[in-house]
Amino acid sequence: MVLSKRSVFGTNIEMGFGFMVLVLVALLFSFSPICVFGEKHENPQNHKKLRFDKNGEFKILQVADMHYANGKSTLCLNVLPSQNGSCSDLNTTSFVQRMILAEKPNLIVFTGDNIYGRDSSDSAKSMDAAFAPAIASNIPWVAVLGNHDQEGSLSREGVMKYIVGMKNTLSQFNPSEVHTIDGFGNYNLEVGGVEGTDFENKSVLNLYFIDSGDYSKVPSISGYDWIKPSQQLWFQRTSEKLQKAYKSGPMPQKNSAPGLAYFHIPLPEYASFDKSNFTGVKLEPDGNGISSAKVNSGFFATLVQAGDVKAVFTGHDHLNDFCGKLTGINLCYAGGFGYHAYGKAGWSRRSRVVVARLEKTPEGAWGDVKSINTWKRLDDQNFTQIDGQVLWSRSFGRKS
Repeated sequence: MVLSKRSVFGTNIEMGFGFMVLVLVALLFSFSPICVFGEKHENPQNHKKLRFDKNGEFKILQVADMHYANGKSTLCLNVLPSQNGSCSDLNTTSFVQRMILAEKPNLIVFTGDNIYGRDSSDSAKSMDAAFAPAIASNIPWVAVLGNHDQEGSLSREGVMKYIVGMKNTLSQFNPSEVHTIDGFGNYNLEVGGVEGTDFENKSVLNLYFIDSGDYSKVPSISGYDWIKPSQQLWFQRTSEKLQKAYKSGPMPQKNSAPGLAYFHIPLPEYASFDKSNFTGVKLEPDGNGISSAKVNSGFFATLVQAGDVKAVFTGHDHLNDFCGKLTGINLCYAGGFGYHAYGKAGWSRRSRVVVARLEKTPEGAWGDVKSINTWKRLDDQNFTQIDGQVLWSRSFGRKS
């Protein structure tokens, strides 16, 4: 039986002076940095250039929490009684295929718990099957890790190494220019403008992928892991470098290119919203409905200070699918995708789509990013599209 994560960890954020001391101790002494200097875990295809299409669009499909295990023999969780006999991991595969055919994305992003290691007999085979539709589509794809990917026959490091070596992926083990960094799968991708335009050699959209960890390594702090200072420092430096390049030649720009961040475990700030100030639903039953780390490591403040990231996308809480805006940054869930993941009978599995669109220059050519929109699709009979919204547009983006 697969238990809800809520049966293991609470969600209340402890407060008070004593807890803040624990936080400082955790941040200073609990890191497990991974040395990547001199190590190569790269596939030549991982450096393929992404760019906007000839229609001035770049579309991203987010797949959260597939929880893939052994295919046909792995049964579904929390589905209607009529589905119990026939539902398996293959329903997840079918949903991925359906989304790819309907949306025709330029990039597919898997945001962790891609496999459910505890129920997988072979982690490598489970990943082969889980990512097979993306590979077969020949569409570039990337992945970050969740808290369950490493619970099978491969370590967390081993899982990320395996992903990096797969076909058509742009996933990276860790940034090659960094000597030490916590986690596995911290990297960024640049999306160039339309080929043949003045922006073809500029990154007009920046994508950040971060390992949000699995579980706390500090005995006195239970629950989930958090994004560490080494990762935040890498993000800050990368953001600064990209913003500087965008504002210099060729075609120097006054404002930064927008950025999007993807990782698995939601930040504590996701608890800032209620029904009055988000689009979507929050159906997780326990605590405040958000399963973040008990430690607030300050990454949201780091994002705000950097200024380029307009939206963050996570998974982890399968029954939440909302987007809410806080201090100029949209905090979004994708909603549970996989059929072997916990869900709610009668509540359709779902996926999030994000599309960035370029504006036209006075000469009629494609320029920089004008807007970023999102919606979700349900795996129901009508493949229903819901909750369309504008996350950012240049008309108000300069103020955010």
